[in-house]
Amino acid sequence: MENSVVHPNAKIGANVKIHPFCYIAENVEIGDGCEIGPNATIYDYVKIGKNCKVFPGAVVGAIPQDLKFENEVSYVEIGDNVTIRECATINRGTKASGKGKTVIGNNTLVMSYAHVAHDCVVGNNCILVSYVGIAGETNVDDWAIIGGASAAHQFSNIGTHAMVAGGSRIGKDVPPYAMAGKYPLSYCGINIVGLRRRGFTVEQIERIKNIYKVIYQSGLNVSDACKKVEEEFEESVEKRTILDFIARSKRGIIRYNPKAIADE
Repeated sequence: MENSVVHPNAKIGANVKIHPFCYIAENVEIGDGCEIGPNATIYDYVKIGKNCKVFPGAVVGAIPQDLKFENEVSYVEIGDNVTIRECATINRGTKASGKGKTVIGNNTLVMSYAHVAHDCVVGNNCILVSYVGIAGETNVDDWAIIGGASAAHQFSNIGTHAMVAGGSRIGKDVPPYAMAGKYPLSYCGINIVGLRRRGFTVEQIERIKNIYKVIYQSGLNVSDACKKVEEEFEESVEKRTILDFIARSKRGIIRYNPKAIADE
């Protein structure tokens, strides 16, 4: 901890390595086995789990960039085995949202220069690639991947196991298991490679594919397509995950658009 500023009331776990020129505020808790890189800043009201790595220049727990913020106490909660790469920023929550905390789940990778705004919830095993920006109250479900330099509108939702292409503008919700890309952001099939890597069976993948054929390629509107899926498909985790996500969506889900412009 030589040449670092660590408040004496900060709670530092066992076997934590703090490199030079860090700043760690009073109301901070850092779990066992973490490593805090040079010039990293961890402001008040941050709790970091075990075995996390915070790389040089990262800033965790700065106050929100939200004009409704009134200097209230709010939080950042980081899970276990999280990696926060160079110059990434994670802001605290707000009272106005009704949440008051920003959450990063276990085993998640926040790559260099990514920004996680106030009151976002990023699940377990997610990847935010470099230069991703997710605006306030965005939800990123477990195992989702957002490609580099993508920007998510506030209140957006990205479903579990979804994959968003780099450089995307996320203005509608991206449903579970889907691949999203092109402009405007569109449904591009399901994330077959990712699902296979995570142990999904051929039957599960076919079930997901067939559900999305009804939702996106049956000619029905989303409500009628979901009703058809509800009535005609046997109950399964995949079916329930997809239908519940769509039912919760307030912004609406991305559409299948064969006229969308592919990346060059």
